[in-house]
Amino acid sequence: MGRILAERITVDPNILLGKPVIAGTRIPVYLILNLLAAGYTPERVIEAYPGLTVDDVRAALEYAEQRLRYEEIHLPGLSRC
Repeated sequence: MGRILAERITVDPNILLGKPVIAGTRIPVYLILNLLAAGYTPERVIEAYPGLTVDDVRAALEYAEQRLRYEEIHLPGLSRC
């Protein structure tokens, strides 16, 4: 994880059962992603959650990208080439 990302995203088993959250909040990364997927702009996300910044929203997206970049999904019945 990059330094900026590491400063903005935390994982603590005592906060939301270890789900990744924006540092210093209980706002999970998945919530930000869901809002963006629902059509919210970053500015609208910040309106809904005033403790967030544009950099927090970007960090949530970057965190998701990094987590998914190397994820492998194995589907039954499909062979690997």
